[in-house]
Amino acid sequence: MTEAFFFLLSSLIKLYLMVVLLRIWLQSAKADFYNPFSQFVVKATNPAIIPLRRFLPSMGPVDTASWIFAFAICVLHVAIVQLLQLGQVLYMYLPLSALVLLITEALQLAFWILVIRALLSWFSQGRNPVELVMHQLTEPLLRPVRKVIPAMGGLDLSLLVVLLGIQFIQILLTNMLRGF
Repeated sequence: MTEAFFFLLSSLIKLYLMVVLLRIWLQSAKADFYNPFSQFVVKATNPAIIPLRRFLPSMGPVDTASWIFAFAICVLHVAIVQLLQLGQVLYMYLPLSALVLLITEALQLAFWILVIRALLSWFSQGRNPVELVMHQLTEPLLRPVRKVIPAMGGLDLSLLVVLLGIQFIQILLTNMLRGF
């Protein structure tokens, strides 16, 4: 019973973290905020982010409130995991563990958004509003790779290269954490 509750709680926290990270990504990519998908993300995160913006104004293009909120969610998740698994919170490791969680979840989100974009490209014909946002989010990641590796015979390998790069970085992070 405890394991099932832990799984559910951890999954819900990570899903909401991904929604917050998606908001940050939508803002940095200057995606269409009137898109229904973007509106869902904004409405799901506004109750927490709007009050934080009163105390944490943006620094240029960086939405400080959203980043601090995402980091706070990571701290909460790590503290809950430590409490349930160890019976105590290891405060000394909390900030570093939260930062690593933030990075790994951002990479995981990028991976899944790229996979969703690839799947949508097979089934949709460009008229889906979600596909438009996926394109706006992923194109800044894919464009630099396309400059180095152009499409060969109508096959765009940039998506595969970026997915491999994300997996490589995740494995590096995991191995670095084992060193600690």
